[in-house]
Amino acid sequence: MTPSLRVVLVAPRNPLNIGAAARALSNFGIGDLRLVNPYEVAYQEARSAVGESKTVLARSREFATLADAVADCSLVVGTTSLGPRGLEHPLKRLEAGARVIRKTLASAPVALLFGSEKYGLSNEDLSYCHWLMRIPTREEHGSMNLGQSVAVCLYELIRNPRAPSPAARKRADAASEERISALLLEVLAASGYVHERAAGSTSQKVRRLVRRMHLEAHDAEIWLGILRQIRWKIGYPDTG
Repeated sequence: MTPSLRVVLVAPRNPLNIGAAARALSNFGIGDLRLVNPYEVAYQEARSAVGESKTVLARSREFATLADAVADCSLVVGTTSLGPRGLEHPLKRLEAGARVIRKTLASAPVALLFGSEKYGLSNEDLSYCHWLMRIPTREEHGSMNLGQSVAVCLYELIRNPRAPSPAARKRADAASEERISALLLEVLAASGYVHERAAGSTSQKVRRLVRRMHLEAHDAEIWLGILRQIRWKIGYPDTG
């Protein structure tokens, strides 16, 4: 299971938290740590530290955008505490979400996202997720330290591993879903559906919509072909 799991830290700022998260990966035998737009001083300080997490941090990769960090993943799961904002995604408790992740990992890579220490995942970050997962903490003190959150989630994922299923169908990866989202937005823009003032929120809604479809890889190729044909038929410029 573990080689297909990517742990993604979005905009982390504290070197101790980065180090604690990396140590949790090392504890549970997971080596793929990805950081999106980290505070560079904190990242370099964490990488220079000596300890059990050194190997994980040395192999970690930095990405400029979340889209790039999850492009090779077929399932993207965001973590969140129950806060005041309304969520536009299905929300699963840790134990239920872990079962789905384990099942998916039998046949496809999964990205598990953790937001910055101060703000968590933004609405833009969440638009790349298929669904969200929360640790069932008490309501009066819902948020956890970044390193603790990573450790608790990874423990739940590895404590009851499943054998790979040979009959599992290959899911579309995030890069394909993003291409579908981009093409759909182009077609919608050409039709007049997308208004300039609401372009940002429409982009997020379309991205969430595509991910809720849980497309298989073969079906994603069909959708791409359909949307390219529609774009060509309405005379919209081909952007590649």
